[in-house]
Amino acid sequence: MATTSKQYKGIGEDLWKGRTEKVNAELFALTYGALVVQLIQDYEDYAEVNKQLEKMGYNIGTRLIEDFLAKSNLGRCSDFREVGEVVSKVGFKSFLNISPSVTHGAPPSTSTSPRPMSTGSAAPTATSGAYFTLTLDENPLAEFVELPEDALEGGLWFSNVLCGVLRGALEMVQMQVQAEFVSDVLRGDETTEIRVRLIKTLDEEIPVGDD
Repeated sequence: MATTSKQYKGIGEDLWKGRTEKVNAELFALTYGALVVQLIQDYEDYAEVNKQLEKMGYNIGTRLIEDFLAKSNLGRCSDFREVGEVVSKVGFKSFLNISPSVTHGAPPSTSTSPRPMSTGSAAPTATSGAYFTLTLDENPLAEFVELPEDALEGGLWFSNVLCGVLRGALEMVQMQVQAEFVSDVLRGDETTEIRVRLIKTLDEEIPVGDD
């Protein structure tokens, strides 16, 4: 029998409650903020900072997925819609104690300007393919943060590490995706949204020497 949205929510809550190595939320936010500031000082280019945050997130995601699969005991998702449900209700809840709402499909961008997305691409348009959008009512990374004008103009996506985590984790379970912020309250938008698009399903790697 297929797992329901409510059951996924329960799994996520149980995983969070059972996690012993919780990090203080305020310390976590301040530490991440210090990392972003250091990257800005090192690269002096907001587009490059976005890339570096995404790259860091990717490396984190490729490792987090092992812990997630071992503790959640979830099997393979039947389709990309189910992936969105698991990511929002189990993944985010078990690691960050938040549950973004998820919508499926590719609605028009909520952004009011054709500014680049957090991966540097143009604003998304309605195209074929599997999508889901995560709307974060709260973002632990962005606590105590207010972006200066030059960061807004330079195109900084402060929490871009989350997009990398999603890309890295899903790649480890044979899904190549594009994950990017399309809006962020830190940038003056009404909502904070991450859009995830399935590019292709990857083939299982066959160990060298096996037929």
